Amino acid sequence: MLTLFAAGYDYLKARFQREEGAVATEYGLLLFLVALAIIIALGALAAALVGVFTDSADVLSGAT
Repeated sequence: MLTLFAAGYDYLKARFQREEGAVATEYGLLLFLVALAIIIALGALAAALVGVFTDSADVLSGAT
């Protein structure tokens, strides 16, 4: 039983110590998440600006 545990531990230890290519993958994922956050923020900003300009146009058209 102890040898089975030791073999499993050695396998997991070797599996998690290999990090070839992990850095590029992590940077790619991070870049994707940042880009997604920027796109969502710009969408919200655009919707807010449309509301501001629509309200301004309504006020100006009613003032004349």
